[in-house]
Amino acid sequence: MKMNQNNITEIYNSNFNNVNFQTSKILNTDFIFITDLELSMFSNLIYNKTGIKLDNKKKEFFNGRLQKRLKDLNFKNFSDYYKYVILDLSGQELSNLVDLIATNHTYFNREKDHFEFLINIVLPEITEFLKNNNLNDLRIWCAGCSTGEEAYTLAMILLEFFGDKYFYWKAGLLATDISEKALKIAKHGVYSDEQLEKLPLNYRKYFSKLSDGKWLISEKVRVEVEFRRFNLINDNFPFKKPFHIIFCRNVMIYFDFNSRKKLIKEFRNTLIQGGYLFVGHSESLFNEQDLFKYIKPAVYRSN
Repeated sequence: MKMNQNNITEIYNSNFNNVNFQTSKILNTDFIFITDLELSMFSNLIYNKTGIKLDNKKKEFFNGRLQKRLKDLNFKNFSDYYKYVILDLSGQELSNLVDLIATNHTYFNREKDHFEFLINIVLPEITEFLKNNNLNDLRIWCAGCSTGEEAYTLAMILLEFFGDKYFYWKAGLLATDISEKALKIAKHGVYSDEQLEKLPLNYRKYFSKLSDGKWLISEKVRVEVEFRRFNLINDNFPFKKPFHIIFCRNVMIYFDFNSRKKLIKEFRNTLIQGGYLFVGHSESLFNEQDLFKYIKPAVYRSN
């Protein structure tokens, strides 16, 4: 049955009569304010489903991000919207909620020292290992790929590094994110001047300028990246073969200690022995020295 607002209201009345919600304060007709209790409800829901931790410092941010969604659905307070989210058994509204609070600021060649280390040290080392073992299957995972800039940067690096020998290597690249909105942008492959500002000039050949002044990444690069929605905390890791390299940068900063610990263990199980994990410069694995060896800032190798 397709739910409309009347259906939802009837379900609320039958299922939530015994729940005493502290509803949002409506101080004017234009802005709906969230209460501390409501923020706690949403924080627990989002944490349990995604591992993302919200605290009271995020109250204003959360309040602002959700205004338009509440008004589009004709809700007058956050408690009713919360009920709507948890009653949507398809999970689509939870996905919409995550899209609204996800921070997807990124650009091409971000934290470039990682890419230089990849080109100068990691790729020569791993390809030599594969050659010595008569293998040509190089597997890289960009976890938390956001709008695609990091994944496409990696794909262009592979094309440049291998050159004419690229197609000898099965060097496909998996890119995942929890945000469907971000993945849609990534698959579209259109970016602004600002997003390309840090990209080396010799990589501009992989883009064509559009009539509106934006840039479209070439099909040659796009076909090398497989974008997929994936929840790093709640989804099972279904990969049949381990990866040689994982990039998961500026993602774990949104998780609490237990969620980070669980994810780091999953990454170790998903990497080959001696595989590389790149994290954000504000992140570290110092408490997981039994699983990973520190190589340089924000770069680790699996034990």
